[in-house]
Amino acid sequence: MRDFWLSKLFFDLQTPSEAAAYRADREAVLARYPLKPQVRAAVEANDVATLAPLVNAYLLRFYFLVAGMPEDEFVKRIRASGRAAHG
Repeated sequence: MRDFWLSKLFFDLQTPSEAAAYRADREAVLARYPLKPQVRAAVEANDVATLAPLVNAYLLRFYFLVAGMPEDEFVKRIRASGRAAHG
């Protein structure tokens, strides 16, 4: 099941100014979204496996680019989660 607020966060981060604000002060940006505690914890931990079923695969990948996760690390984590073929 998709999570609206997580999807909204990831969607909003497509705006360059929002992405820059997130990189500069992650806590301040996260505070603007009423994420469930377990979802926020997964964002803060870069927990690909937990976040993958909650958002569109394209938003998930884009988010981890914004967050600074290297491509090979993202691919490794998404494969380990078993979500690679599910998007």
